[in-house]
Amino acid sequence: MLRVLSAVWRSYAFRRILKAVLTVYLVATFTFFLVRLLPGNPVEVYINTLMQQNGMSYDQAANMAKALYSFDPGKPLVVQYLDYLNGLLHGDLGNSIGSPGTTVGSILVAYLPWTLFSVGIALIISFCLGILLGMAMAYRRNGVIDHVLSVIGSLLHSIPNYLLAIMIVVFLGIQLNLFDVSQMRGAYSPGVTPEFSADFFSDVMYHAGLPITTYVLTTIGSWMLVMKSSTVETLGEDYVTVAKARGLRDRRIATAYVGRNAVLPLFSQLAIAAGFVVGGSILIEQVFQYQGIGYLLFRAVNDRDYPLMQGIFLVITIAVVLANLVADLLYGRLDPRIRIGGGER
Repeated sequence: MLRVLSAVWRSYAFRRILKAVLTVYLVATFTFFLVRLLPGNPVEVYINTLMQQNGMSYDQAANMAKALYSFDPGKPLVVQYLDYLNGLLHGDLGNSIGSPGTTVGSILVAYLPWTLFSVGIALIISFCLGILLGMAMAYRRNGVIDHVLSVIGSLLHSIPNYLLAIMIVVFLGIQLNLFDVSQMRGAYSPGVTPEFSADFFSDVMYHAGLPITTYVLTTIGSWMLVMKSSTVETLGEDYVTVAKARGLRDRRIATAYVGRNAVLPLFSQLAIAAGFVVGGSILIEQVFQYQGIGYLLFRAVNDRDYPLMQGIFLVITIAVVLANLVADLLYGRLDPRIRIGGGER
């Protein structure tokens, strides 16, 4: 039995999983105390409103607020923390303070799919295009294509995504009037029934088009530049020279030898980016009023909705940690030069 436990403990996969669980716990704990350092909370605001408008005493107003918000600001912080941990162990994220009677889980289920949809599609598009353009830059290095794409990639990489989103709204939406900004609010048009139909999908794409475009333009530059660097390095490897000496076709060398090995360093970055898909972009969704998880987090911070903020940060943390864990465990299988076992990589 001891030998089995010792073998499990020495397992690289077990230690990585244990580290991931510990990371989620520490971030959840940090988030719990951090959100409570924000000045003010909706309960105190509601209590003061009741005292001023209805002439209630503090105790009467506090009891009414407690019944409405299911949150007692006078409860000791340690007790609140223990209740929070107990809820997490039972899969309960609590009830939203800003939306009394509504669970945090149901709110996340309503908003999270739209962020996964928009940012997920944008990530796939930007990654695939970045890989292809990066390889083209490497094969045509020091040429016109390389210089032009390098300038474009560097420029797009340096522009903050929220700034590009504002520029799109101001110049394309307001100045040139290419689209109606007010009609593109939300994840889909009011009155439209969610269903599996071409009309609903086209309406969803209409609302998600600008956020997706912004995500793609602000991330494709980094994929292009990194892929170019990795491809240039791979082209100098001995196995590529041997493949050329064997008389293999250029297309086969580019796909089976150069492309497959050059993209491996980008795998970890893709996993990290995939983890942050859950977080989306708070500022972009706020600019376009796209009702995803980033938009929800912005609203939760303004409302001082502690349970909702904790739930959002917890989901983001789990997504990032899980993506890194999967990438770490699978990288050794994708790259034969790496061996995982016995605590060594």
